[in-house]
Amino acid sequence: MLEVNVPERGVSIAEAARRTGVSAHTLRYYERAGLVVTTVDRNPAGRRRYRQLDLEWIKICTKLRATGMSIRAIRRYAELVSAGRGNEEERLALLEAHRADVIAKIAELNENLRLIDRKVDVYRGRLAAGEADRLWAPTA
Repeated sequence: MLEVNVPERGVSIAEAARRTGVSAHTLRYYERAGLVVTTVDRNPAGRRRYRQLDLEWIKICTKLRATGMSIRAIRRYAELVSAGRGNEEERLALLEAHRADVIAKIAELNENLRLIDRKVDVYRGRLAAGEADRLWAPTA
């Protein structure tokens, strides 16, 4: 998943961006939007220093976003995680609801893929039979 061996002092924002696959701008946005579960450390010059935990959490956020979870829902999840023990049922409910949404999206994508596969088969068959000119086309 993530490269291990993040130095105890942390890594720069550029290195965090490289390791997580998101831009420095996105890292700053996640922090401003309340999506990060810990306060990102700063060096004496005030520059961000990301620890292993920060990088792992950012990867979780990017996966949740990639699967369509809203910023609002990720923020709520981050708030629950940050609050600590005692809200695990609410966290589970949030993740289960998102999981159901993802499964529904996958089902829809699979249905769409079946239609595309049928169209590909038609085109391949017509081209192989030398009948491509018989495919439907709008008239001008």
